[in-house]
Amino acid sequence: MNFPENLRYTKDHEWISLEGNVATIGITDFAQRELGDIVYVDISTVGKALNAEEVFGTVEAVKTVSDLFLPVAGTISEVNSALNDQPESVNTDPYGAGWMVKVTVNNPADVEQLMDAAAYSALVA
Repeated sequence: MNFPENLRYTKDHEWISLEGNVATIGITDFAQRELGDIVYVDISTVGKALNAEEVFGTVEAVKTVSDLFLPVAGTISEVNSALNDQPESVNTDPYGAGWMVKVTVNNPADVEQLMDAAAYSALVA
């Protein structure tokens, strides 16, 4: 499985990439494999301020629906609208075209508290 070194990870299988105070968030390669074929992504929290570990949306696979948890506190500033037409990009490119949201982070230092690739890999091993 692929866990890029430049990202941080959560126990709930989200990844986060930070540029300045804007984070891009999606689900990990492990999560998309466990869920199976993703058929729908529902995120209706644009503009909302949320705390870390609050639900920011759901992802629907053929067999299940799973909540998406925000890794750090912030305001949802953008949703990947391409997922409306191509939710399968979460399966084919979870760290690229399959990103879910962009968030203006309250405290960028919080990202450093999340797992690095080695710790996340050990978690899912």
